[in-house]
Amino acid sequence: MQDATVLEMRDMEKSFNGIPVLKKARFELRRGEIHALMGGNGAGKSTLMKILTGVYTRDAGTLVLDGRTLDFQTPGEAEAAGVAMIFQELSLVPTLTVAQNILLHREPRRMGGFLDDGEARRRAAEILADLGEDIDPRLPVELLSTGARQMVEIAKALSKNTRILIMDEPTSSLSEAETQSLFRIARRLRDGGISIVYISHRMSEIFTICDRVTVMRDGATVLTDACSNVGMDGLIEAMLGTGSVAALTYRERPQVPAGQRPVLEVEGLDVGDRVRGASFAVHAGEIVGLAGLMGSGRTEIAEAVFGVRPASAGTVRIDGEPVATVAEAMAAGVALVPEDRRRQGLVLEHTMHANFMLPSLKRFARGLFVRDREAAVEGEAAVRDLKIRTDGLGKVVRLLSGGNQQKVVLAKWLARHPKLLILDEPTVGVDIGAKSDIVEIVRAIADRGTAVLVISSEFEELLALSDRLVVLHDGRVVQTMERRDIASEEVLHHAVQG
Repeated sequence: MQDATVLEMRDMEKSFNGIPVLKKARFELRRGEIHALMGGNGAGKSTLMKILTGVYTRDAGTLVLDGRTLDFQTPGEAEAAGVAMIFQELSLVPTLTVAQNILLHREPRRMGGFLDDGEARRRAAEILADLGEDIDPRLPVELLSTGARQMVEIAKALSKNTRILIMDEPTSSLSEAETQSLFRIARRLRDGGISIVYISHRMSEIFTICDRVTVMRDGATVLTDACSNVGMDGLIEAMLGTGSVAALTYRERPQVPAGQRPVLEVEGLDVGDRVRGASFAVHAGEIVGLAGLMGSGRTEIAEAVFGVRPASAGTVRIDGEPVATVAEAMAAGVALVPEDRRRQGLVLEHTMHANFMLPSLKRFARGLFVRDREAAVEGEAAVRDLKIRTDGLGKVVRLLSGGNQQKVVLAKWLARHPKLLILDEPTVGVDIGAKSDIVEIVRAIADRGTAVLVISSEFEELLALSDRLVVLHDGRVVQTMERRDIASEEVLHHAVQG
């Protein structure tokens, strides 16, 4: 029966070093439903799921699975009970085949204990076929796309007779087509009686794929309801509190004075075979959004403006002067916050202090020495201004939440007082609280006269931030739209799809 309750977590409590992280939190999951679990960083959702998967033990509360009160002491116990979790950082071994990954540590064997690779491939192919996926079980995982790896991870979980599947940010690295494929699989699993806990910061997905939603705030459960009863504004207010919707709502800003020379001019830009003849401009104090589907050339344009990717034709000018390399772009006052902050924007094993100084070493240097104290004063001011949650500049960046890591990337470039700030997916993988903060920070930067070029896959974010939108399709600029003339998100969807 689809509406039967398969899992109940009642009055769950957990503290670390005397600090309560869960406060009588509740969560209920029905058989054959996709249930969103939402909340900002520190809300308690990760701790709650780690108790469900046996990573943590609870201090108080009751966990009931299929009518039986249980207490998982290890992840192995949770797995044996049919609970599995797919983490944002996938757990596959790249050099092993698809079949070897799916049946890792549970490989079929012949008499004498030898591995039966043929049987492993047959079982893996069967599981993948049940998911409707045509992935060769003989292929090494390192040769697969991100979306295909995600499907292998799901197949791996299902090979263990999983009945409850927890998906943590499953679409964070997927294209639109791969996301739709994941949604198809999730619905297929739901219809087959598997219950899915769906954790995502992409709020529009919740209303696309989920049946119900539970919201946590400050360690407590504040809302559980059908998604159809909540709505976007209600969900944001449940997560952040009353009045939080305003930050993510479009605010009309002053228009660019007639005749003002642009900070950025892109003319006839070609970038390999990905961008063809792109032309647009961004003025001081203006926020321009690049809108397009994945593969439309958005990131290639941003990287060409910053000099990371060479242009094969056309020009990029800053304040009327051509730039073509990273050194020239930085000298002209261009800053780029890249799409992948962990690989391209930060040195994860270094401290916040070291990351903050990196783009400005010349300014903080005195001969062979670095003026650490001066840099620390500026870094501490950035922590306050950008609301970075940390216990000090000595914190290793890897230990910060995604939203706070993104703020560190912003802080290190803002220390250079850029004329043009390029933001590629500035809120990907961050919670709604950090997203609200970042939107406000970007507005404040533009209000101080900085030109801002922003790329986002989330149309609601582009519509909240942008004064003007440049629409890309197959590497070409097909339309420029004033934000005040866009009546709805559907209008932008239509323009982007050509």
